[in-house]
Formats: sequence, structure tokens, C-alpha cells
Amino acid sequence: MKLLKLVPDNTNVDFMRWRNIALILSVLATVASLVLVGVRGLNLGVDFVGGQMIRATFAQQINVEQLRGQVGQLNLGEASIQESGGPRTYQIRLPRPPGGEGAANRAASQVRGMLEQRYPGARIDAVETVSGKVSEELASDGALAIALAMLGIAIYIWFRFEWQFGVGALVTLFHDVSMIFGFFALTQLQVDLNIVAAFLAVVGYSLNDTVVIYDRIRENLRKYRKMAIVPLLNLSLNETLSRTIVTSLSIMLALAMLLILGPDVIFGLTIAILLGTFIGTYSSIYISAPILVWLGVKPDSFLRVEDQDSPEPQAA
Repeated sequence: MKLLKLVPDNTNVDFMRWRNIALILSVLATVASLVLVGVRGLNLGVDFVGGQMIRATFAQQINVEQLRGQVGQLNLGEASIQESGGPRTYQIRLPRPPGGEGAANRAASQVRGMLEQRYPGARIDAVETVSGKVSEELASDGALAIALAMLGIAIYIWFRFEWQFGVGALVTLFHDVSMIFGFFALTQLQVDLNIVAAFLAVVGYSLNDTVVIYDRIRENLRKYRKMAIVPLLNLSLNETLSRTIVTSLSIMLALAMLLILGPDVIFGLTIAILLGTFIGTYSSIYISAPILVWLGVKPDSFLRVEDQDSPEPQAA
């Protein structure tokens, strides 16, 4: 029985032919994403801007838009309502009321009274209040976690390979994260701690794919020391193409099913990782590899003097 092969063994795609076009498109998309973040901003959740989260369970199915309108009549600010853990359990997120803890308790009591009056049998499961100080700490810690992860990855690849590879990995990660930030600025989906976790997952996936490609490039740099750098990069990308496609498709298919069938509470997390997987696959091919050409890497760049005159094997 023959094994299924998504990529034939003799595949020879000229990826580097489109590297300059890909560079222009990536630069334009990155700049557009950063402009979107600066102009539209991000729809930060309670975790980052402070506020209240009330989790309620209802005795019957409810209309979310109707519930949002009834909460809005309390004049407590714009409410964000999402399903949480079941078809009758919802999270009601409200802005932080002015006046400290006393005002927060009064706002929660208003919501509780309205729910008990309008929805017989409704039960308040939890009321959580995030203060401004805590939300600022969460926001700064989340941003620091993403920045340190990217920096640590770049340093690791620098020592694992050479400094050009470290720069390539850092630029690739910056590109991926910028794209996702731009998507959330465009769609105004809520950004909370789940999205920070998604960013870190995307950074990890992009690193994994980039390291696999870089490892094969480094092997071929040692193996084919007189081959021009562009054909060598094409060879390396084609040799890892099967692994890249199988891994990416497996992840994206699972995430697509979760996006369609999963609960609304993890919608943002799921779509962020799905988008990040797609972008990370693209950038591993069209950012991390071509940047080695732009940084002046050549087949003999990392050879010791005594190895430069040794014979090289022929490419298959």
C-alpha cells in the first residue's frame, strides 16, 4: 500500500523567484497593520482596561441582543456578553464604574436585580472586578511576555546558528505578530489574556517552522559549498516543504473545526492561532529564507579556512 504524499519527492518550486514581490507585499501589509493599530486601536477587554465580569446561568434560552439592551438600560456602560461554558451560561462584561469598590458593588447589585426580575430562575455564579492598577499590570506583563519571547527566540537562534539567522527569525516574528495585531484592530475583536496566549502560541509555531528550515539551510551550506545561495535556499525549502504543508494543514484543519463548532468564548483565541499559523507558514518561506540573501549570506560565509578547499558532493 502506497503512502499518501501531499508533496512529490521531485518537487522543485522556485520560491526565491517571488522573493522581492513577497518582500514588497509583506512590508506594505506590516505598515498597514501598524497604521490600523495606531488609528483604530485595539478593543481591549476587561483584563486590560479594568471593569466587571458577571457570570450568570439562566433557566431558559435567552436572546443575547435583548439581554444586552436590558443591561444597557441600567446606564452602566457598553456591555459585552458572551456564552461561557454552556448554552445557558453567559459572561456579562461591564466597564469599571467610577467611585471605587462601592460603585462596583452597586453596579453588580443592579445587574443582579434586573436579571432576577426579567429572567425568573437566573443565577449569578460569579462577580469579578478588575481594578485599573491590576489591568495596567496585566497589560504591561502581557506585552513584556510577547517581547521577551521574541527576543529570547532571536538570541537562541543567534547562538544555535549565526547572527544572520537570529535577525531573520526576529524579523519573521515581528511580521507575524504585526499581522495579527492589524487583524484585531481591523475587526475590533476583543483582546484579552486569551489573545496574549494565542500570540505566544503563534510565536512558538513560527519559531518551530523557521528552525526546521534554517537547520536544513545550514546543512546544505555545509554540503553544497559552491552552489549559489538562491538555488541552495530553493533546494532547502523544497526539501522541507512536505513537513511544512503537513504540519500547517493538520493544525489549521483542527482549528477550523474548533472555529466552526467551538464555543464563542474561545473564538478570538482560535482565530488568532489559525491566522497566525497561516501567516507563520508564509513568513517561514518568504521572510526567514530570503532575508539571508539580503543579509549577504553566501555558501562559504561560515566555512573554516581549512574546509574551503575540500571537495563538495553533487546535488541530487
